[in-house]
Amino acid sequence: MGWLRRRQQDTDPEEPREPAGPEASGESAPEPPEPSPEGPSAGDETPAPESPGEGERRPGFFRRLFRGREAPLTEAEPGAPAPEAPPEAEAPGPFEEPDLPPAAPAAGETEAAEPEVERAEAERRGLFRRFRERLGRTREALAGGLARLFARRQVVDAELLEELEELLITADLGVETTLALMAALQEKLKRRELSDPERLKAALAEAMLRMLRTPAPLPREARPWVVLVVGVNGVGKTTTIAKLAHMEQQAGREPLLIAADTFRAAAAEQLAEWGRRLGVEVIRQKPGADPAAVVFDGLTAALSRGVDSVYIDTAGRLHTKVNLMEELKKIHRTIMKKVPGAPHETYLVLDATTGQNALSQARLFQEAVGLTGLILTKLDGTAKGGVALAVVHETGLPLRYLGVGEGLGDLKPFDPEAFVAAILG
Repeated sequence: MGWLRRRQQDTDPEEPREPAGPEASGESAPEPPEPSPEGPSAGDETPAPESPGEGERRPGFFRRLFRGREAPLTEAEPGAPAPEAPPEAEAPGPFEEPDLPPAAPAAGETEAAEPEVERAEAERRGLFRRFRERLGRTREALAGGLARLFARRQVVDAELLEELEELLITADLGVETTLALMAALQEKLKRRELSDPERLKAALAEAMLRMLRTPAPLPREARPWVVLVVGVNGVGKTTTIAKLAHMEQQAGREPLLIAADTFRAAAAEQLAEWGRRLGVEVIRQKPGADPAAVVFDGLTAALSRGVDSVYIDTAGRLHTKVNLMEELKKIHRTIMKKVPGAPHETYLVLDATTGQNALSQARLFQEAVGLTGLILTKLDGTAKGGVALAVVHETGLPLRYLGVGEGLGDLKPFDPEAFVAAILG
């Protein structure tokens, strides 16, 4: 408080402090000048001391504090209203907080957003663990091969890239896909960005992610949302439809299934059994009935019942059988006539164990009905998971779901980051 007291004495005109120089020498102190009747002008203000010590002892708050005490000495001009000095507590200072919105809404929004973020992060970690567990054979082929390759070679050069190219082809990525990945790596090698094997592995993962990232699914604006599911025999098409219906139920939506595979008697029975397990209605007819007629009846029922989604099972049409592909086109036309804008999605189910044969299937089905997405099944039982990159790269179609087991919960939405992290270890 000593400094405050001295500072108050310095700024109080009624009690001027006597200078120390004359008092110490014994000389009489000069008379203080009388204040001007017109009050001090703006130009007569005493400038603030410029010495470093004095400047450091006068923060902005105290300067305003004592300026407020000096304010009464200034006389107002005749006829002018006296200015009201704002309360000191309201005066802004360098240490005051800026104006903020009300805390309650912000806190509420944060509290509402945090569980969503945490839930999404937890789901992603769970998906990565699931991929890592079920893609063990593919990971051993890729991540294990990379580890053995890097153990022999610590320097990234052209010879190392050649061995890596061979490794990717044997993991069923295909020639075209492998060459595309190697071109990206060779470009980085020329720019000397691959100084060690770890950077090479990171660059490979980055190139794979760019290849797998595709546009997001279409927004679900129609009701019912009609999905046509196609694929050859033995790929797990009917089971995949049951898993999709289960996902709809988990999301609080009501699905309906149409058994349009009338060429195989057991197909309709299999779908009906899944419907009983799930509590989902299945529209079917006798074996040998016209598939397009079954689809027409099923869509009529879906519209009358007001269901949310419809999944249509089709015969396991061999992509080499022209008559069966023509029948599939007829089904597609029937759907378009009954529900304008449908089918909203056309998924091709592929068996990962078939490897590069999946590419020819995708091309021919794309020509016949126009695909919107791919579902890759049986990834848990093969080391050929690299076909996922090949089919996306060479067809340009997005990969929507991965089948990693036989349970209803083993059909997972495709996540490129989780997939690449799982197969590269």
